[in-house]
Amino acid sequence: MSIIIKPVISEKANYLTDLRGTYSFLVQPKANKIQIKKAIEDAYGVKVAEVNTMIYAPTVSSKYTKKGLQVGKTNKLKKAIVKLVEGEVIDIFAV
Repeated sequence: MSIIIKPVISEKANYLTDLRGTYSFLVQPKANKIQIKKAIEDAYGVKVAEVNTMIYAPTVSSKYTKKGLQVGKTNKLKKAIVKLVEGEVIDIFAV
């Protein structure tokens, strides 16, 4: 089981990469910061300075149908914001 699910590619993530040199990744919800740091360093061959994580709760949605109220929810997500050592760069689109 891989710790890194995928990199986050959005306008805000690209802006933060240009502004602060940070990269965003979706990771396994049970992974801790040490495991995330090691996985990024092994996968991309860079040196990580710090890792910040945030957990997104599942979103619950419901709708009324002929059979009654249907309720569903999404999975819990964890996002890691990784700051690299000065001078290091990850080319996300090359991988």
